[in-house]
Amino acid sequence: MLSVIDSQVFGWSYDSGPLSSLFSLVVLVPSLAVGVRRLHDIDRSGWWMLLMMIPLIGIIVLIVWWCKPTRLGPNRFGPMPVDYFRQSARDEPEF
Repeated sequence: MLSVIDSQVFGWSYDSGPLSSLFSLVVLVPSLAVGVRRLHDIDRSGWWMLLMMIPLIGIIVLIVWWCKPTRLGPNRFGPMPVDYFRQSARDEPEF
């Protein structure tokens, strides 16, 4: 959608307009943070995100790791923020 606006308003090509580039930069940091957090959940270092630099193989390995279940209990990156398995039903927020 942003590439269409870029091409119509700014006259840029469909590949790299200012709005598309700005959106990519805004989304980059939270995406990296979520990926690193997920790797920490399975007791792996965030530096493993550099596997994305290896074409095809790297992202496949990361997707497999991201789909693994979380290790219960504390790990070398700290305690679990919330232990859903031991939390009672009365502690859940009501919406």
